[in-house]
Amino acid sequence: MANTTSTETLPAKPSARSLTVMLWIVATGFFMQTLDSTIVNTALPAMATSLGELPLRMQSVVIAYSLTMAVMIPVSGWLADKLGTRRVFMSAIFVFSVGSLLCASAHTLSQLVLWRILQGAGGAMLLPVGRLAVLRVFPAERYLPALSFVAIPGLIGPLIGPTLGGWLVKIASWHWIFLINVPVGVVGVIATFIFMPDSRNPDTAKFDLKGYLLLIVAMIAISMALDGHSEFGFAHATVLVLLILSLGFFTAYGLHAVRTPQPIFSLDLFRIHTFSVGILGNLFARIGSGAMPYLLPLLLQVSLGYSAFEAGLMMLPVAAAGMTSKRLVTRLIFRYGYRRVLVTNTVLVGLAMASFALMGAHQPLWLRLVQLAFFGGVNSMQFTAMNTLTLKDLGTGGASSGNSLFSLVQMLSMSLGVTVAGAMLTTFTGIIPRVTEANTLPAFHATFVCVGIITAGTSWIFAQLAHDIRRPAPKTDPSERT
Repeated sequence: MANTTSTETLPAKPSARSLTVMLWIVATGFFMQTLDSTIVNTALPAMATSLGELPLRMQSVVIAYSLTMAVMIPVSGWLADKLGTRRVFMSAIFVFSVGSLLCASAHTLSQLVLWRILQGAGGAMLLPVGRLAVLRVFPAERYLPALSFVAIPGLIGPLIGPTLGGWLVKIASWHWIFLINVPVGVVGVIATFIFMPDSRNPDTAKFDLKGYLLLIVAMIAISMALDGHSEFGFAHATVLVLLILSLGFFTAYGLHAVRTPQPIFSLDLFRIHTFSVGILGNLFARIGSGAMPYLLPLLLQVSLGYSAFEAGLMMLPVAAAGMTSKRLVTRLIFRYGYRRVLVTNTVLVGLAMASFALMGAHQPLWLRLVQLAFFGGVNSMQFTAMNTLTLKDLGTGGASSGNSLFSLVQMLSMSLGVTVAGAMLTTFTGIIPRVTEANTLPAFHATFVCVGIITAGTSWIFAQLAHDIRRPAPKTDPSERT
C-alpha cells in the first residue's frame, strides 16, 4: 500500500529455531483463515435446521465473513506498520478465535452473522500481516522458500474445507466447525508472543481514512443491494437507491484518489494494461467461481438428498482436478498467450457452471463425478491465469498496493458471488411455478445457467488483451497464486 516510508524498526536477528516456529505460526494462521472460507458451506443445511431457518436463506453466513475480510484487508498493512507485526498478528489470532467461539454459541441467524463478522475481522489480518512479518525477518535469498511454505496450508484449506465440514457435522455437530479453531488459536497466541519478532515503521504515513470509508460504504452498499430483496425484503426502490449509492461512492473514491498524494489505492495502477484487465476480469469472473462452493453443497443436500459428509466427499474431484491442472495452464500460456487461453477458458468455465443445470436425481454417479472434475480443472486454470496476468507487470514499485487491491477484489468478488447466487435462488424459487420446498431443483438449475452466462460473458474483458502477452509472472509470492 502506498502509505509507508522506508524507515523501519526491525527486530534483532532471530535464531533459526524462532524462524522455523514463526513460519509454522504464520502458515497455521493462513490455514485457519482459508479453511473457514469454505468449511461452512456443507454445514449450512444443518445450521439452518438448528437455527430454525430455511437452507436457501443462509447465504449471509458466508457473505458476512468474506465481505468483512474485503473491508479489513486495506487497513491490515497500516496497522502492522503502526503497532508492530507481532502485536497485530497476535491480536488477529485472538479476535479470530473469540469470533469462532461466539459463532459456535450462536442461537439465531442474526447472532451467527454478527460473530462471523468478528471472525472475519481477525481472519483478514492473518495472511497479510503474517506475510509482512516473514518478509521483514527472513533474508532475501530465503523469501521464496519461506513464502512457499506459508502458502501451502492456504492452498489446502479451501480444498479440504467442504469435506471436513461435512465430516464434523456427521460425527458431532456444526458447532465444531468453529470450536476446532479455539485450541489452535490459544496455542497460536502464546507461540506468537514467544517466537515472532516484532517490527514496525515509526514513520508510517497518515492513514487514508477518507478513501477507506468511501470504499467501505461502496462495497457494503453494493452487497446489500444485491442481497437486500431476498435476504432483508427490501423494496425494489431501496435496492435501486443502494446500487446508485454504491456507484456514487466508488466514483467519489476515484476523484479522491486523483487529488490525494498517498491514496489507499493509487489509480496509477490502472495505467498498467495487464493489471487493469486482470483486476476487472478477476472481479467479474470470480462472481461465478465464488457462487459455486456455496451452490454445489447446497444442491447436493437440499435437492438431491445427500448428507453433509457425502456432499463434502463430492467436492474432492473438484479439488483433485484443480491441483492437477495447475501445471498445464503455464504451458498453454507460453504456447498460445494469455488472451487466447483466458478467452477460451472463461467460456469453458461458464459452460461447466451452466452444465450443472442438467444434474438430476437419476444422473449416473460417474457422470456427476466427471462433471465436477471438469469444472474443478478449468476453474483452477482460470484462477492461475487470471492471477499471474494481474501481477506480472506490477514491478517492485506497485507490488504492495497492487497486491492489496488484488486481495480486496478476491474477497469482494467471493462475497458478491454468494450474494448473487442467494438472490437468484430466492427469485427463481418465487417465480418458477413448479418449485416447492420439497422440489427446489428447478430453482438451482436456473441459477446455474445464469451464473454460467455471467462468467462466460467475462471473456469479453480478456479479449481486450494483446495477442502476444505470454510471459507468466515471476513467482515472488506464491500465496497470491490461488
